[in-house]
Amino acid sequence: MNYPSKKTPFIRKGANQIAEIANGIIDPVLAKRAGISTALLGSWDEIAGEEFADCTRPEKITWARNDGYRDDGYTPGVLTIACEGARALFLTHAQGELIGRINSFFGFPAVRQIRIVQKPVSPQLKHPRTPRPLKGAPARKLHDMMEGIESEALRKAVERLGTAVMQQKRTR
Repeated sequence: MNYPSKKTPFIRKGANQIAEIANGIIDPVLAKRAGISTALLGSWDEIAGEEFADCTRPEKITWARNDGYRDDGYTPGVLTIACEGARALFLTHAQGELIGRINSFFGFPAVRQIRIVQKPVSPQLKHPRTPRPLKGAPARKLHDMMEGIESEALRKAVERLGTAVMQQKRTR
């Protein structure tokens, strides 16, 4: 049996992931305005750890101007982190460890100091109200559309979505 002597690498044609396209557009803007990248934002939960992932968010890195006191021309920056309420005190005590994690993420000493700003981090989520059950022809149509679905969890999700979509619009 003849085997090809040279393996050709797999090349994906025609299809691009939305995340790749979005990062290509967003990264230059974030780098210019805030000095951070989508990679840092996307990995923040792992970097901050379980204790601070839900109450912190990196906002920007301020890079210092080189005043000639470093030979290599590079000075680490100051990372501004938004933190909710009283958790900022705990973050202050853990900032040495967090700086180490951030620098290991970047692979070089990118951050020398953390600046903590107290502000709300998580968006205030409104609990969506449950739509009223459908009646008449829309209810029958939705029931017919869900006929082949075997998974109970998927069936409930499709029913919630269909009910919300097929609701009559209210006039105010």
